[in-house]
Amino acid sequence: MLPKLTFVLGGAASGKSVWAENYLLSSRLDPVYLATSRAFDDEIKSRIKVHQSRRSDQWRTLEHETDLGPGLQTVAESEAVLIDCATMWLTNHLMDDSDTSRARSGLLSDIAACRGPVVVVSNEVGHGIVPENALARHFRDLQGRLNIALAEQADVVVLVTAGLPQVLKGQLP
Repeated sequence: MLPKLTFVLGGAASGKSVWAENYLLSSRLDPVYLATSRAFDDEIKSRIKVHQSRRSDQWRTLEHETDLGPGLQTVAESEAVLIDCATMWLTNHLMDDSDTSRARSGLLSDIAACRGPVVVVSNEVGHGIVPENALARHFRDLQGRLNIALAEQADVVVLVTAGLPQVLKGQLP
């Protein structure tokens, strides 16, 4: 049985999404994939196709770029949902010039209200060099605050590096 919230983070191309997908499938609950990416350039479109090609038809896919509440409200107790990913969700809010603090609070409430277990994937962006421009530094700080909030609410936190999971909080089922 999966805990209410599992938070999976790691660097870009660290294997976190693959690990999270397999973790969720191991629960034997019906899998739901909540995609947050906007296909705004060819690279993102290519990444989306890679993610889609990995998932079998057993996955129910929802697409919500900013307001995840309507999607999370459709999740039944017999399902588990994978939100992939919080970084793209935050990027969308930043691009829309949204109140990111309010959006973060709403996301945490929506996750708490979800009837099934939730697995959230996010990027750890604080291990790199200090970004050279103000917008990138602002994003890094917002992502750090989002990751802290998700980790605080999570029952289990897993850092994935080179495809290998390291449990930072709680215990894997």
